[in-house]
Amino acid sequence: MTDAAARKGRDFIARHGETVFNAARRMQGDHVHTPLTRAGFEQANAMGAALRNLLGVRPAITLWASPAGRALQTLAVIAEHLELDWHGARTDSRLVEIGMGAWSGRYYADLAQESGSVLDPEHNLYVRQPPGGEWYDAIAARVGAWAADTADDPGDRLVIMHGMSSRVLRGVLTGADVLPRFAAPVAPDLPQGSIVRIEAGVETVAHLGGGRGGVPA
Repeated sequence: MTDAAARKGRDFIARHGETVFNAARRMQGDHVHTPLTRAGFEQANAMGAALRNLLGVRPAITLWASPAGRALQTLAVIAEHLELDWHGARTDSRLVEIGMGAWSGRYYADLAQESGSVLDPEHNLYVRQPPGGEWYDAIAARVGAWAADTADDPGDRLVIMHGMSSRVLRGVLTGADVLPRFAAPVAPDLPQGSIVRIEAGVETVAHLGGGRGGVPA
């Protein structure tokens, strides 16, 4: 884990826009590419406009993204608003979504019929590890490693990633308590299309999106 208060610069962390899997309520996980819907592009457009209003044109900020296509699509729209070169963005596989194993691509409704709800209603987190998939402590280890590697980077960072993994990264960067049931620090859920700003371990909502909260991610 990283020392949240000692981290240099600010982190602007956002989840990608709605995808066809989100709209169909299918488990997306670490699928490489599931394209954005029209609503997803609208969410990305709103995020870009909000960041331009907050940061101005061509801000001194490093663009980061999960290598998943949906994150890169979202970043492309945002980068256009900021008049920044999308081709200069950095990707890192440690920013990908939770691995869903045997559940990958499954419909939530089908899983619920087979074995009951897979979501904890209080936290909007999975109640058990997907067979062959990932758990939250593993996400915390990989996003924490990314945070440690970028802690001394100069300037601000814009990070486009996913619903579950972004919540764990936010928990890591704010020094949140570990939730024992999930074995990791996990920040509260926000609607899709939201952006948070984290500076010296303190999180504020920079833009509240109009999309759905929780999963699928």
